[in-house]
Amino acid sequence: MITKYAFFAGTLKAGVDSQMREYVESTLKPLWLQFQPSLQVQVLYGVEHDPAGPTIPLVLAVTYRDHDAMEQAMQSRARHEARELLPAFYQRYFDEITLWHSVFEVD
Repeated sequence: MITKYAFFAGTLKAGVDSQMREYVESTLKPLWLQFQPSLQVQVLYGVEHDPAGPTIPLVLAVTYRDHDAMEQAMQSRARHEARELLPAFYQRYFDEITLWHSVFEVD
C-alpha cells in the first residue's frame, strides 16, 4: 500500500481556523472521499508545531492499494473539482500557503 500526503503549509489568517475546518469538512472532504479507488482518506488539522519547522495547518492523507490505484484517483472528476476550489480556499483562509505532496509506502 501507499499513502499520498498533501501538506498545506503556511499561515492561516487570524481568527479563521474554525471556519477553515468547517469549509474543509463540508466542501473539500466530500470530494476527497471520492478519490476512488482509495482505501482510506484522513484529514489532519495541525495543533502544535515544532518552532524550528514549518507550520502545517492541514494535511490530507489518502491511502491506495498501489501506484496504479493512485493514478486512477488522480484522473477522477472529484480530484479535478477539488483542485479548482483550492485558489479560492487559499485566498479566503491563508495569509501564505505552500502545497506539496509526498508518497510513502505503508507496511
